[in-house]
Amino acid sequence: MLLKEKTAIITGGGSGMGRAMARLFAAEGARVAVADINGEAAEKTAQEIGSRAMAIQVNITDDSQVRHMIEQALISFGHINILVNNAGVPMSFVPIEELEEDQWTRTLDVNAKSIYLTAKYVVPHMKKRGQGVIVNTASIAGIRARPGLHAYCASKGAAIMLTKALAIELAPYKIRVNAINPGPADTPMLSKFINGGQAQIEKDTKEVFVNSVPLGTLIHPGDIASAALYLCSDMARMVTGEVLNVDGGRGI
Repeated sequence: MLLKEKTAIITGGGSGMGRAMARLFAAEGARVAVADINGEAAEKTAQEIGSRAMAIQVNITDDSQVRHMIEQALISFGHINILVNNAGVPMSFVPIEELEEDQWTRTLDVNAKSIYLTAKYVVPHMKKRGQGVIVNTASIAGIRARPGLHAYCASKGAAIMLTKALAIELAPYKIRVNAINPGPADTPMLSKFINGGQAQIEKDTKEVFVNSVPLGTLIHPGDIASAALYLCSDMARMVTGEVLNVDGGRGI
C-alpha cells in the first residue's frame, strides 16, 4: 500500500497509460480522480476501480475547466497529494511545410500548456500543505528527435523543461516534480503516429517502432504506471527534477 491515504488526479485516465496508473494507484491505497476529455472513458475506469475513484470530464487546455477539475477533487477528497499530467495527443509524420498552424497549436496546448494550467491551480493547495508530487508524462521524443514529428517533439521538450523549472521553484515547499519519458507504447495512441490504413499501421508499428527498441518489444502501459507509482511514493522522497526514461533503451 505505497499510496495509502493519498489522493491523486490523473489526467488522460480513461485509457492507455492513464487507465493503468489509475488502477495501480487505487490498488496501492490511493483515492483517484480519473480525468479525461472523454467522459464515458473516465467513468468506465472509475467504475472498474470502485468507491476509491471518481470521474471528471475535462478539457485540460481550458483554464476554467482545469480550475473546476481541481475544485471537484478537493470537494470530494479534501486534499490533493498527487497530480499526474498524463493526457496528451500524438501526431502523424508530416513535412514541416505541410503542418497546419491549428495542429501545431493544439499539440503544444495539450502536451505542454496543460501542465502549466494544472500547476497553476494545484500548486497553491500543495504549498499550503507543505507537500505534494507532480509527475508529467513527456516522451522519449522530447530528447530524441524524429523527422516529421516537430510539433510533438517540441511539445514534449517543453514538458521536460517545464518539469525541471517547476522542480527547482517548488522544492522549498517540499513539492516534488518529475517526468517520465515513455518509448513506443502499446496503447491506442501509437497507431495515430502512422499515416495510412490498417496494413500500413501494422507494418510500420513493427518496422518503425518495435525495431527501434533495443529490448525488442513495445512498452506496456503497466510499465509506465509502475514508474509513476515509484515517483509518486515515498520511495522517491528525494527525487525531483528528474526525467525517467521508460523506453526499452530507445533513447540510448
